[in-house]
Amino acid sequence: MWVRFVGRRLWQTAPVLIGVSLIVFLTMHLTPGDPIEHMLGRAGSVTRAQIEELRAHYALDRPLPTQYALFLGKAVTGDFGPSYSQGRPVVEVITERLPATLELTLFAFVIALAVAIPAGALAALRPHRLFDRTATVVALLGVSMPGFWLGIVLMILLGLRLHWLPISGRIDWALAPESITGMNTVDALLAGDGAALRSALAHLILPAITMAAPMAAMVTRMVRSSMIGVLGQDFVQFARARGLPEWRVVGKHALRNALVPTVNIVAIQTGMLLSGNMVIEAVFQYPGIGKLAVDAIAAADYPLVQAVVLLYAVSYVGLNLAADGIQAVLDPRVREARA
Repeated sequence: MWVRFVGRRLWQTAPVLIGVSLIVFLTMHLTPGDPIEHMLGRAGSVTRAQIEELRAHYALDRPLPTQYALFLGKAVTGDFGPSYSQGRPVVEVITERLPATLELTLFAFVIALAVAIPAGALAALRPHRLFDRTATVVALLGVSMPGFWLGIVLMILLGLRLHWLPISGRIDWALAPESITGMNTVDALLAGDGAALRSALAHLILPAITMAAPMAAMVTRMVRSSMIGVLGQDFVQFARARGLPEWRVVGKHALRNALVPTVNIVAIQTGMLLSGNMVIEAVFQYPGIGKLAVDAIAAADYPLVQAVVLLYAVSYVGLNLAADGIQAVLDPRVREARA
């Protein structure tokens, strides 16, 4: 059953990935700017012959359909070619930056769920009370505030005014631990280096909070509305009538069922954490995939931009597939529907 389900979903997502690759390919090639001019901009006087030679070397002199076919054929094998701006294989450049983005995304994910699930559940237990109204206002603000604006406010307030937290980078360069996983917090823990761990966490807090705010707001509202619906159902009333402790009724019976419809929202919001990191990483000068994509767009680095966007698309597909699996585990009715 599971093999058929996964295979069917992967087959259905193939056209989505091809469509994403085509859109980003055409967008980059139709955007003003010549990657060869960017590459040679600092080389001084360059002859027309040298420009044409480089254009032919990167197959930029061929028709767009041919260029796309070449790109797609190599992308299927995981070969995105060399980066125009960095002169290294695209896969190598992305692999170098990926741990930083994963670390930031995981930290933001943990913050969002640690705030949203308890807040949504407590708001549902006391609807229309002070806590519920406060959570509603805060959630509305979290959804409404642009990420870059919140990031700048946090930078000014907590970084520049109060000097509590650093406003850029990943870690104090003098404290950087030996790279094992590429994630500074994990590497610091493995090395038993408390100073490096504190520095890495301090650099993560501001961008992670900025990224987590919209997700926490959405999940809080979803958990609240789901919990209110579940708390009024018969099986919850029956659990209370059996004399079960309230914490068990809420935690084991109500919250578990309320989280079933929340899983898809969490998956979508996690995908937005990944795709939304471009702006946040640029604001905080955080050296991850998002910052890499912004720099690549400015440099008209076609292969690098296309690879990063496809990575985001694959992440969305994987997260939605994982959400379907988690729903099946939480809700037996979903398993039966897929049998």
